[in-house]
Amino acid sequence: MRLSDSKSEIVRRGNKVVYRDGDRLLKVFNSEKPAADVFNEALNIARIENTGIRASEILEVSRVEEGEHKGSWALATRFVKGRTLADLAAADPKNMELYIGQLVDLQAEVHSFDAPLLNRQKDKLARMIGSCHSIDPTVRYDLEMRVDGMRSGMRVCHGDLILSNVIVSDEDKQLYLCDWAHVTAGLPEVDAAMTYLLFNLEYPEHADLYLDIYSHKTDTPKQIVNHWLPVVAAAELSRKRGLSEDFLRNWINVGDYD
Repeated sequence: MRLSDSKSEIVRRGNKVVYRDGDRLLKVFNSEKPAADVFNEALNIARIENTGIRASEILEVSRVEEGEHKGSWALATRFVKGRTLADLAAADPKNMELYIGQLVDLQAEVHSFDAPLLNRQKDKLARMIGSCHSIDPTVRYDLEMRVDGMRSGMRVCHGDLILSNVIVSDEDKQLYLCDWAHVTAGLPEVDAAMTYLLFNLEYPEHADLYLDIYSHKTDTPKQIVNHWLPVVAAAELSRKRGLSEDFLRNWINVGDYD
């Protein structure tokens, strides 16, 4: 893959740099990112495309041929020109409820699709929590039992749905979801718990508003979403992607463990 000199950096975080390069959005990973993870994300996007969900189409997966990222794996998707809900909310904070409502509408729409070929949410959570030995073993066992008792679910669950991952297209004014690295087939309420956790991290003053809106629009009791908060917090802790460990541990310990 070739990166043009006119590319512009959008964000740099964790193990990747994201660029706009003409009509392409390029996600360039560092040398520590396994090739299997890059190809799995590409496969996720391809499977999402097949469901009919609005997502930026995948164009290419290959190594960068030259420049500072030479030899690194990169993933190219079609660039959706527009503004994220996070940008719109930052410019118009008085209408935060409107933007959260749009996010919930999109989340509910995504949850209406089945995708049996995606990785299973239940299996992924079990694997992640089982590998997190920094959690007290008694607490970890309880969390593993919660996951083991999950009912079967095949709904599309984004796994990282927050305002910054929703783009309002300038072209058709539709909402597009980006960053499908963590998508699974599973239970919508677990996905909602993840979004609620992210709101508590990034927009703590609006987290309960998100949960109120999600509960109302999807007819989901808040207790069901709250039940999965310790589970998704433990899964996030296992990722070691820079989120506050103290913040995550506080959510893990919301439940009572005997």
